[in-house]
Amino acid sequence: MNPESSSNSDKPDEDYTATNGNVASSNNVELPLKELFSLGVRFFKEKSGGKAATLSYEERVALVAYTQQATHGKFDESRAQPLGYLDVIGHDRRKFWKNLGDMSKEEAMEKFVSRLTEVSPVFVAYVEAHKRDKESKLKSEEDAAKEKELAALQAVEKEREVLKQEAESRQQEERKRLIQDALNAQTYPQFKAYAEQQYPGNPEQQAVLIKQLQQQHYIQYMQQIYQQPEVERKEVSSEEEPESNEGEEEGGDYPRWSPATMWTRHDIKEFKEGVRKEGGDSVIRVGHGETVTVRVPTHEDGNCLFWEFATDSYDIGFGLFFEWVKSPTEQVSVHISESEDEEEEEIDEDDDNPEAGRKASAADEPPTTVLIPVYRRDCHEEVYVGSHDYPGQGVYLLKFDNAYSLWRSKTLYYRVYYTR
Repeated sequence: MNPESSSNSDKPDEDYTATNGNVASSNNVELPLKELFSLGVRFFKEKSGGKAATLSYEERVALVAYTQQATHGKFDESRAQPLGYLDVIGHDRRKFWKNLGDMSKEEAMEKFVSRLTEVSPVFVAYVEAHKRDKESKLKSEEDAAKEKELAALQAVEKEREVLKQEAESRQQEERKRLIQDALNAQTYPQFKAYAEQQYPGNPEQQAVLIKQLQQQHYIQYMQQIYQQPEVERKEVSSEEEPESNEGEEEGGDYPRWSPATMWTRHDIKEFKEGVRKEGGDSVIRVGHGETVTVRVPTHEDGNCLFWEFATDSYDIGFGLFFEWVKSPTEQVSVHISESEDEEEEEIDEDDDNPEAGRKASAADEPPTTVLIPVYRRDCHEEVYVGSHDYPGQGVYLLKFDNAYSLWRSKTLYYRVYYTR
């Protein structure tokens, strides 16, 4: 080894002890000093001696000394291990380390980074590559944190939505229970009387049938509320005064009446077979364009009317009316007309004929209340059943309307009876 070169490495070169310049440029990579120093040490170990970092002997000695000063601080002879007499490199490194004196660890790190940057420009690219990797890693961590936060927010939102749906479901169930309780209290006497007619002396079957009827009535009630026209919705309210048709006398004073109740049954085949066996006028052929009116006077021993009906193959219109006139007979009668307006048209035609004699005018018609408006019913698929508490003495009119049908006649099966 050249002694002159060795002596030149005994103290730090003034050019390398400058605290500005390359350190500042290295700090442009926006990395902490300790991280830059660690990168430099790793680069020095991996690349020194190769094409990426061709360093002179003096540069190697200086860099190792700066590393010792930055790691252990000021050289302490008492803690240093003895060197061999022939260990020239070790002696040169130790001399350079001693010459650093009281230099702080941070300053030693800066000197190391600055000197390594000067002697090996590749180190800057090495640091930049590390910075890009770190930024990519930080970005991935940020994205993962955002995704985690978003997932947490979505979980909270989902839980909030579930709680909201559960609360709404509880409210709906509570509303359903209140409506069912009100409907059941209103219809229980009719359903009980009907169940006793169907299963006399069998309380268990009566209870099952009553429960089924109550459930069907609730479903049909809600369908009427949300699906049917506003006019029909008014009919389910028992708090409104009953509306009369055009034949009702003005100023008539009649008692308040409760709304009629209707429900359906699925045993249509058995029902029609039973009606056929009973015979009589319970099976009627309703021609196309015709309307059949079944007149059922109130019975002095009854307080509630029940009716059941079904048809073959096709639907038919049905409505329920009440005439506020006491009938001289309690006999059920059936009337067939080509339309509901047939009698009114005949009256209008004879009004101007002096030789026709006096005809009954519209004012002479008994006052009538619409209990159930005429609507087409799918009674070819299910048995339609209904009941109504007597509003007083009078005549019920069960209208089966086939006036809308131009070609098809309908076979009607029906029953009517009263209960006490």
